[in-house]
Amino acid sequence: MTLTSTAPATPPGTSRKPDPEPTPRARFTDLVASEWIKMWSLRSTAWTIAVGTLAIIGFNVFTTYDDYSNWPAWSAQEKADFAPNWAMLDSFTDAALLCLLLIASAMGALSVVSEYSTGQIRTTFTAVPNRSAVMAAKVVVVSVVTTGLGLLAAGGSFWSTQAILSGRDTGLSLTDPGVLSALAACVLAAPLAALVGMAVGTIIRASAATMGTSFALLLLVPMGVSDDHYSSAVIDHALPYSAWARLMQIADKPAHHPWSADGAWTVYAVWAVVAAAITIFAVKRRDQ
Repeated sequence: MTLTSTAPATPPGTSRKPDPEPTPRARFTDLVASEWIKMWSLRSTAWTIAVGTLAIIGFNVFTTYDDYSNWPAWSAQEKADFAPNWAMLDSFTDAALLCLLLIASAMGALSVVSEYSTGQIRTTFTAVPNRSAVMAAKVVVVSVVTTGLGLLAAGGSFWSTQAILSGRDTGLSLTDPGVLSALAACVLAAPLAALVGMAVGTIIRASAATMGTSFALLLLVPMGVSDDHYSSAVIDHALPYSAWARLMQIADKPAHHPWSADGAWTVYAVWAVVAAAITIFAVKRRDQ
């Protein structure tokens, strides 16, 4: 018995259609462009940066003008102690850092959590199966945008506050020792906080819990430890807030357990790298 093929024969004079070409893999630059469009398509991004920058500058200007007004009543010792550390802290106060960390960490967290809450992340990962590449693109975009936020906030604050203090001949300039390093710490606090927010959001994937955990890591934990004892100082010196405070000291001052500016920069780097790594690789082992 002979078996015959039931497949339709190609009619004479016609050619068989070629197999469809496979869809090309998305390049990393395409993913970055896509995430950039996603972020700036939201009106809240521009408004958050604008309002946040004005609020941060406002906090610093208010504090600086208060010192400017009280200057004549200060003693000679108080005036001598003011510069350079307090003059630098006037340019970026604790309240301003609090505001910056809250804004930046929220922006980082929402860049991840918002897609999970709407289910859009499923569409994204279906279109681009390489999840780590998608998250790496998010890391790049969020880091760039929040660095811009930090530049606007720190640069605007320094210019305005030191212009006020110059009226008392106690303002600082960019060429003064330690000033650029302190300003860089203020600028880079924004992308660092955003990366922490992204990492927490990647793990928790719930808005309220992500915000609360991020704020606790960045702000509440540093309030609960001090450098009075060696054991607590080790924890304190490993936190981003404490690293920022150390880098803002452009002149040495007494401390129970002193540490170097290089150590503070190391803390910045380790937190940023670990947070980015969690964001990029944690999605490979979890469902959507």
